[in-house]
Amino acid sequence: MKYILEICASSLSSALAAQEGGADRIELCDNLYEGGTTPSYGMIKTCKSLLDIPIFPIIRPRGGDFVYSEREFEVMMQDVVCCMELGCEGIVFGILRSDGSIDTERCSELVKLAGSMQLTFHRAFDRCSNRSKGLEDLIALGFQCVLTSGGEDYAEDAISELAIMVRQAKNRISIMPGSGITGYNLFKIAKATGAFEFHTTAKTKICNMPGNHDQDNLDERDVFQTDVVKVRKMCRILNDLTAEIIPLR
Repeated sequence: MKYILEICASSLSSALAAQEGGADRIELCDNLYEGGTTPSYGMIKTCKSLLDIPIFPIIRPRGGDFVYSEREFEVMMQDVVCCMELGCEGIVFGILRSDGSIDTERCSELVKLAGSMQLTFHRAFDRCSNRSKGLEDLIALGFQCVLTSGGEDYAEDAISELAIMVRQAKNRISIMPGSGITGYNLFKIAKATGAFEFHTTAKTKICNMPGNHDQDNLDERDVFQTDVVKVRKMCRILNDLTAEIIPLR
């Protein structure tokens, strides 16, 4: 098995930086401050034209919880169709019921629409009321991967829980730790959990929004972008780990 680095990119520049740094895959999204929402049609199409690595757009119509109305679900279905028509290699989504269980009926509908695209269930999983049962539900639905921080804010704080998930999965689905993963803790998390895929933004602050700070209508949040150097560092770590498990000939 090969270790995989997935970069969460919310801009074209971040996606290009991820590829330049050696990332294996892009989770493409918009609105990172809300945890990621569906990127625009134009963003997906442009990334597909410029990138050689797989692109997995997130299918999430809004921020907040993961219990969706009928109209929101209709939007999600249309977005899945768009991703398939644009040739995306995979999609990322997650739907829960109000009791915190996996909404298997709606997820099943999106799985059918996705056709041959690969499927990742995102961090809605961390709000699942019973993650052990939820994991079995995702396996039965046909998901290839689940992105999770083990129920904690940061993956590093849930290493033991992530290791339990990896053992339960038994290679039937990939457990992909995410949230707070950096070049400083990646090796530790990989070794301790037994996971083979990892998710990060590898971002760095590039500037502050200019403007008159006395005006309430200005967005003064910092601007972040995926850092090529950070991506390369994490790729080197995973490449070294991959070399460890390849039998000598």
